Amino acid sequence: MIEKLTVERLSQMVLLNRLDKDVRVVYEKYLTPASKFMYINGQRVHYRIEGRGEPLLLLHGAFASLHTFDAWTNILKKHFRVIRLDMPGFGLSGPKIDDNYAMAVNCDFIATFLEILEIDCCHIAGSSLGGWTSWELCLRYPALFEKLVMLDPAGFIDSESIPLPFKMARTPFLNRVAKYTIRKTVLEVFMKQVFVDTSKVTEALIDRYYDLNNLPGNAEAFVRMVNIKLIDNTHKLHRIEQPTLIIWGKQDRWLPLKNAYKFNIEIPKAELIIYDGAGHIPQEECPIISANDTIEFLKRGS
Repeated sequence: MIEKLTVERLSQMVLLNRLDKDVRVVYEKYLTPASKFMYINGQRVHYRIEGRGEPLLLLHGAFASLHTFDAWTNILKKHFRVIRLDMPGFGLSGPKIDDNYAMAVNCDFIATFLEILEIDCCHIAGSSLGGWTSWELCLRYPALFEKLVMLDPAGFIDSESIPLPFKMARTPFLNRVAKYTIRKTVLEVFMKQVFVDTSKVTEALIDRYYDLNNLPGNAEAFVRMVNIKLIDNTHKLHRIEQPTLIIWGKQDRWLPLKNAYKFNIEIPKAELIIYDGAGHIPQEECPIISANDTIEFLKRGS
């Protein structure tokens, strides 16, 4: 174990030494002793594994990183082996080397990630875009996932179901600006939209989103991602075999509440929890109740 930790620490030091000084400062700020890196077909992946028990994979949404699940992980790791990663194009993983952010490609990437970790079955939970990726994964790799948890998931493609940042990144003038940097004031507006209790939008929270979204290549990656052709596979939701928990913030301003009921109707083994007083990211706004409801759901029948 000592040798393994030393090798992981050395690989982390080698990576940091290759970075520009300003970028290295950001990496050092958001790395923890649990942080690890792997490479999949040349793509760097920042990930963490904490806790013991049945494996549980957590997938973050757009503009976010694995840090969105910090509070959740502190609770869940007492019951599960919690695995989370910065998806390519976000956080400390950085942009994809092939610029391909198609859903099918992302799903194959996650399957390869789990294969490298020698995980042949796990639970999965995803937020927003991560929720969309989660249910697509359950369709494409049904044997790989036992139970599914979705927090305000995306996937329905209509004018009401496209969040403001996606609309902005598809606007010709604005996407040219966003390709290079995302202003802190803009991120503050976004954060105050996804939280109901705006007192929780602290300077530290804004700094985290700003620092990670403006690492080299991440802003451009987001613009590329939202401008690919989106494919609506919600007509396949009835094929999802996994018991599914849908969590939704009643005051979600990015995705309409009616979508929660759509998912609940279309997925055969689904149940729905709606939190009054919560917005688009319940895992950050009400982490204790949402984590405990998730634990109860995942433990049920096990």
